Amino acid sequence: MGTALLWLRDDLRLHDQPALRAALDRGLRPLPVYIHAPEEEGAWAPGAASLAWRRRSLAALAAELERRGSRLLLLRGPTLDTLQALAARSGAEAVLWTRRYEPAIEQRDAHIKRSLRQAGLHAESFNGALLFEPWELATRQGDPYRVFTPFWKSARAHWREPRTWDAPPQLPSLETLDLPAAEPLDDLLPAPSPAWDTGFWQRFTPGEQGAQAALQRFLDGAVHGYAQGRDFAAETGTSRLSPHLHFGELSVRRAAAAVLAAGDAIAEADRDRFLAELGWREFAHHVLHHYPHTPERNLAPRFDDFPWADPDEALLEAWRHGRTGVPIVDAGMRELWHTGWMHNRVRMVVASWLTKHLRQHWLQGARWFWDTLVDADLANNTQGWQWTAGTGADAAPYFRVFNPVTQARRFDPQGAYIARWVPELAELPLPARFAPWEHPQLAHRLAPAYPCRPQVDLAAGRAAALAAFATLPRGPAA
Repeated sequence: MGTALLWLRDDLRLHDQPALRAALDRGLRPLPVYIHAPEEEGAWAPGAASLAWRRRSLAALAAELERRGSRLLLLRGPTLDTLQALAARSGAEAVLWTRRYEPAIEQRDAHIKRSLRQAGLHAESFNGALLFEPWELATRQGDPYRVFTPFWKSARAHWREPRTWDAPPQLPSLETLDLPAAEPLDDLLPAPSPAWDTGFWQRFTPGEQGAQAALQRFLDGAVHGYAQGRDFAAETGTSRLSPHLHFGELSVRRAAAAVLAAGDAIAEADRDRFLAELGWREFAHHVLHHYPHTPERNLAPRFDDFPWADPDEALLEAWRHGRTGVPIVDAGMRELWHTGWMHNRVRMVVASWLTKHLRQHWLQGARWFWDTLVDADLANNTQGWQWTAGTGADAAPYFRVFNPVTQARRFDPQGAYIARWVPELAELPLPARFAPWEHPQLAHRLAPAYPCRPQVDLAAGRAAALAAFATLPRGPAA
């Protein structure tokens, strides 16, 4: 039996794994290999929270492979040299993998594919991460989409029923192969010390089994009422599938297929809203592919001359660690620090506070999220920050400034989210919990450790943001 290297990256699963299926369909023995080479990912090498998740996900995948009679070979880069050496040593005739779409990695992977083919190997990549390849959909003029609604309308018009594939219970043994010594996982990805990630695993279980369990919990619970419930910060109203989708522990096709298969058991509004959220993920990858500069620069060049405030480390540190004096903002930033995740509605609120009220450049926030989110995904992270800042595709207009007090009253009406993550405010009655500076005597008595006022006055911060926006030239945003 011939051998194919199954090169694993952000596709850490066996079900719906197109490269694995291709190897088996060709009658080849898959040799699963993960090569650690973060230095090859350019300016956006994985952050600390991502590495903590990847460590556990790789351990889970290794256990799944061993249960099926195979194993996971952990190696350290450089990637091309490592693949070529492993192919020569194992006698592999093919290298198969699923595609990634980050600009630096797309360029690297194209070079790797050419080099492997020149060396006489069969090198092939597959779509295992998206419903649509980023280049599949285009406007009538053949241009990339920059607005979500027509993009999603086109996607639904070209919709194909998501097909899933279950991995076989047994995989071919690798016992007869001559393989190099594997890198111990503890050397490749050491456990955080001190264990700052403990809170992550109270909420999430990395790995394919954890992803499937999370999907089932969603189908049994939060999907019912999802269209409205997803906005309420204190409720478990979202799917919480984002890290599993990012690391490929769950395929987006399986997630979509599961919701569609439920039929009338899920209300049409809830089903369509969830599919549209998957659509936003598709749109983010579409934009990133066609505009690869956007992780670093505005999509809308009109904002290249925007008068951002000078970086203020004191303001940034207070924002990062939930000491802004704005309860809903601080609750979100503390949830992020403790769990590696933040409710999506609150992500918009904290991003608006940073980019509008504080007028700090959106890259300051994007890089902090990149290091601290377990679902840090370059396409989604870039789109989210540029959307809120008003500088990206289908962005909220810059003059739309979230009022954090109004947002808290609307989406945390009982103040439960604030009370959980900012416990020093839990004794305050609701009006004071949303805006303690408006009740100074009460706040001083019941929450003396909390900042007595916001970093900036809400009205003054909004006015300064709008004044800065007014300095930009008129005309189209792009």
